Amino acid sequence: MFCITAAEISVAQSGQNQNDSSNSEEVQESSDQVVRLVRFTGNDNVSNRSLSTLVRTRNNREFLGIPRFTPWYYIHQLVGVGESPTLLDRETVASDMERIRLYYENMGYFDTRVDTTIIEYRPNRFEVSFIIEEGRPSRLRSVSYTGLPDFRTEENLKEDFFSESLYSGNSENDSTFSVNEQYNAQKLRQEQSRIIDFLKNHGFAAAQRDSVRALIKRDEDDTYTMDVLYSIRPGDFYTFGDVHIKLAGPDGNGMYEESLTEIDPQFVKEGFSVNMEKQINANTKFDLLTEQLQFRAGDTFDQSAYLRSVNSYQNLGMLLINRFGLSADGSLPDYSQEQIPVYFDLQTLPKHSIRTEIFGMRRYGFGTGIGLNYNNNNLLGRAENLTVALNTNLEFVTSNTLNEISPRDEDGNRTTTGSAIFQSYEFRVEYALPRLNWPLSPLSDAAWIESARTRYSLSYSQSNQLFFDINSDVRFNLRYELRHSRRFQSLIDMFELDVVDTDPSSQFRQNLINEFGENSIELLRIEEDFRPQFSSVIRYTFRAQNTNIIKRNYGYFSEYSVALGGNIPYLIDRYLVTPGDIEGTLPSPLNISSNSLAYSRFFKLSADYRRYISLSPDAVAAFRLFGGYAHPIGQSDNIPLNRRFFAGGSNDIRGWSPFRLGPGSIPPDEVTIPGGEVKLAAFTEIRQTFMKNVLSADWYLAWHTDAGNVWYGPGNTFIDEQDTDLLRDGRFRLNEFYNQVAVGSGLGIRLDWEFIVARFDFTFRAHDLEQGWFNNRQMYFSFGIGHSF
Repeated sequence: MFCITAAEISVAQSGQNQNDSSNSEEVQESSDQVVRLVRFTGNDNVSNRSLSTLVRTRNNREFLGIPRFTPWYYIHQLVGVGESPTLLDRETVASDMERIRLYYENMGYFDTRVDTTIIEYRPNRFEVSFIIEEGRPSRLRSVSYTGLPDFRTEENLKEDFFSESLYSGNSENDSTFSVNEQYNAQKLRQEQSRIIDFLKNHGFAAAQRDSVRALIKRDEDDTYTMDVLYSIRPGDFYTFGDVHIKLAGPDGNGMYEESLTEIDPQFVKEGFSVNMEKQINANTKFDLLTEQLQFRAGDTFDQSAYLRSVNSYQNLGMLLINRFGLSADGSLPDYSQEQIPVYFDLQTLPKHSIRTEIFGMRRYGFGTGIGLNYNNNNLLGRAENLTVALNTNLEFVTSNTLNEISPRDEDGNRTTTGSAIFQSYEFRVEYALPRLNWPLSPLSDAAWIESARTRYSLSYSQSNQLFFDINSDVRFNLRYELRHSRRFQSLIDMFELDVVDTDPSSQFRQNLINEFGENSIELLRIEEDFRPQFSSVIRYTFRAQNTNIIKRNYGYFSEYSVALGGNIPYLIDRYLVTPGDIEGTLPSPLNISSNSLAYSRFFKLSADYRRYISLSPDAVAAFRLFGGYAHPIGQSDNIPLNRRFFAGGSNDIRGWSPFRLGPGSIPPDEVTIPGGEVKLAAFTEIRQTFMKNVLSADWYLAWHTDAGNVWYGPGNTFIDEQDTDLLRDGRFRLNEFYNQVAVGSGLGIRLDWEFIVARFDFTFRAHDLEQGWFNNRQMYFSFGIGHSF
């Protein structure tokens, strides 16, 4: 029998294999011995990719993983700019052989042999091959546990301990499981860590790696079969001692003028206390500090509750944690005492801050804007945050662009000449606090909520657009942000209200008359879209992610939402304005507008999934799928304009301007109702690094292909007097929609700084819905901040 300690899991074998040898020919060392190819042979049970990330001997970066296709190396050879050659280092090769052997050993291949050949196939150009004889893997037959203590705190803790085991399954007796799986040292370590965490979470604070040893015994008849026994020495039992919290002001200097000793049974057990000190300029209430504690002073020591308390302070967003620990000086806890005190050294962030920003934009034309944001951190002393923002922008649209998007008159001529400048501004106030307010406040202590935040936002904006102005757009939103874990989050928009007062110009209406006729259904429906509106939405969104939200170079991101709209104005219409009658319109609240407000009821579903796959250390393949469906309900027969799906733009289907793609195959200058109730889209992008640390950024070459469209839904009826479906070319039909999928493809450049990515894309319309496949040779440029997806 032999043992595995916490620090190292290794197998002591009699007759250990002799040191691996290399049959490489002696080659005189030279500064220009270039590694052009690295191969692996004999690795039947481990992928080449896994081994290539393990070794340090590498060739130059390959484009999309294509062997020996290293364009940056060739560029360096020609002009001296690019990637310098990777040189052969025989000591590194020897170290790589040992790394591979240890990797196999950790997977249970204790007889693995690793050799190498180094071949000079051209002068000073080398191919390095690692030759692997894997051997037979060892297997675990059973896993047992001994030494588990009698827990004092809860019943059935032993049952919980065994049920959470990584090896739980077929039980041979109370403490032994039949496993019958391949030996894996990493899994043994994970189980060891789980045992230690379980002990620390139930009073045994001194449990360390040496407290849990994995003893391994080989079968006498079959040395490749093993049994594992975890020997547990938990140590003494501990409780939390007194809690000490210090809160400094933003500058961190000065005396702690205020103090409080909390002995409320909600936070402490009898005989214990929470001792707090703070500086006056911290501007924080003491009860905010005690509410973040996830344990009581005097409770059984629980490391998970202690760490949750640390996270709770971090999630407040208004302070820094300078130090936290289980001793006054930050050293190891004093395990000679039965109580372990807890210390938090905190510091508030500056209360007031102002940020300005200048940004560029592109919609119909090119524009610029300026934003001013004032932030009040910890407004009322309980981590409230107040933000007041003002944003304004100007957009210059050329006469050519205006001619393209303007309707035609009776003679077929465009009705707009000359360029134009559009302008808008928005005033926004947001109030946020790190807890749940009514009506979700009873959920604050739910076990499935790690942290929560409530946001109230109110905005007012005005803008002038092509042929119509938005006199006022007033929005209010009450949102709850619930974080379940590092990966999972829920967003609940309880009240999202939007009052839009539009002012279509006489030219706007005349253009519609010229386009469709004075008494046409199209005219009536478009006027309906652009009349003053009152919309409301209640929405639930579930978000799951395991990726770097800026880099987006591994893992996944997904978001799914369901929304119900129009119920608030419907209830006001039915029960308050005209009880018992449904008018379909409402008077403007607070006299925001002199117009009556229309509303629509609907439900809306959407799903967005993104995946990022590493092709090589310097190449990433990204994929995105999006699907959405909206449908009117009740007496409504359309979806509000600002709640529909749209397609096109630098963050959507590139090659088409924002909102200018679809619905279906209806040409852009003949769109009768903009946006759609159905959206399907698929996106791919392959990014390859070609320069590093140039202008302090990594440069990527990206090839992208986007496909998709929006369509009218079955609830969007549009029948003329001859019973003709005027929206047929834009309606989603299962047997035709694939012919109406627009496809754009092209190349782009990414400049990746540490916290921001600038994106430049050049796209061709592979499938132009008006011109067909590969008939449109025009190139479309788009710019964006951050990856497209």
